Amino acid sequence: MRPEPARSFVTKPADVEKKWVVIDATDLVVGRLATLIAMRLRGKHLASFTPHVDDGDHVIVVNAAKIHFTGRKRENKSYFWHTGYPGGIKERKAHQVLDGRFPERVIEKAVERMLPRGPLGRKQLGNLRVYAGESHPHEAQQPTSLDVGALNRKNKRSA
Repeated sequence: MRPEPARSFVTKPADVEKKWVVIDATDLVVGRLATLIAMRLRGKHLASFTPHVDDGDHVIVVNAAKIHFTGRKRENKSYFWHTGYPGGIKERKAHQVLDGRFPERVIEKAVERMLPRGPLGRKQLGNLRVYAGESHPHEAQQPTSLDVGALNRKNKRSA
């Protein structure tokens, strides 16, 4: 007679308690910030992580216009998209996006490309709110502040 194998814990959607986290992106490095946000959205920071359940947190990012790239990525990094017409490939540099009308798209795209594609990934991306300025309309949710710059010295960029 064999012993019964140990059971793995599986989170059920009804048992999930989502927290609200606010991150100030001033002087933070884009890639390092995006990996931390993607991990929080998926719920991988929790011991009860379940791959097929949306058990991550709601993440609010403020001051998205004040983020930094390392090296010469601000001038050299390109974002491409296609219009759908022949020869319709378009390009925009990172500094054009950051200095443009919607600088928060840099963080949104970086996080979107780190999440899984599919219905669950789209739902998790819906838990991300990015604002270019200081204020956000989510004070009623009483979000806790997360200091990403203090987690690792490489997360913050000076000058």
